[in-house]
Amino acid sequence: MRRWFTQFLIDQLTRPLGRYERRGWNDMEALQRHVHKGDVVLVEGEQRISAIIRYLTQSSWSHAAIYVGDELLVRGEELRAETLACFGEDAHHMVVEALLDGVVASPLSKYQHLNVRVCRPHNLKQPDMKTVLDQAVRSLGWRYDLRNIVDLMRYLLPFGVHPARFRFRSGSLGSGAAGQVICTSHLGQLFQSVGFPVAPQIEFPDGEAFPPTRPSGLWGLLRPRDHIYYSGLYRRRHPTLLTPRDFDLSPWFEVIKFNAIADRRFDYGRIRWVDDATPAALRAPSLEEPVRAKGAAAAGGQRR
Repeated sequence: MRRWFTQFLIDQLTRPLGRYERRGWNDMEALQRHVHKGDVVLVEGEQRISAIIRYLTQSSWSHAAIYVGDELLVRGEELRAETLACFGEDAHHMVVEALLDGVVASPLSKYQHLNVRVCRPHNLKQPDMKTVLDQAVRSLGWRYDLRNIVDLMRYLLPFGVHPARFRFRSGSLGSGAAGQVICTSHLGQLFQSVGFPVAPQIEFPDGEAFPPTRPSGLWGLLRPRDHIYYSGLYRRRHPTLLTPRDFDLSPWFEVIKFNAIADRRFDYGRIRWVDDATPAALRAPSLEEPVRAKGAAAAGGQRR
């Protein structure tokens, strides 16, 4: 009975929405040129659960995956053959993601027709990048923690809907079982394993400025600015509390614009507008209006 109910719930949550608004097109060739291994791909999904997550997190993003490129092709002939047989040329551009079916590898092209954003961990060192990718590949086959997503929804409900006494007071959500994740807790584990921050809590001891200020005068010019960025005490946020927008808002992740402006050839002057949506108050007056106004004033003066 429990298995039937779980499958029924999954079927209901993954039903596509009746309407989906695309913000533009995705140039897959440009995306494949500019995306790097280790980048986080945020997705505005088109399923019912996507709409729920977007509403609760007050964000456009409902899903997150990590780009691994051709990592599955360089990890043994058996895995290479299986990947090529399943995905063909798309096997060179893969993501690892946690879906309701579990942690799987998917072609990046599956999100071609959805709104996406690429976020890059800034200055992630190569040895740490290798560790993140290794762990991402090893996580294939992990189970999806449906309890985590249910708890997260309850955790994010407004206080008026979900009274404070029923909110979670522990530092984590979900079942707590090893090898069970949701999309963001999966990525949170990967980056936190190498000490890379996503959305940590920062505490400043008494007497320490917030934000730290730079001394004035000659000492301020000589003193390095590192103390500004690394001051305070960083406390890891539990991965089960992360949401897709945390990667978008994180100051340690760069937003990569891969469509119109990535190649620096965008020219808004070539856009063909089919409607005139300029408010009347912002439209420039025609040259004839001042002339008519002066003429009317002169005529009025002659009548007087």
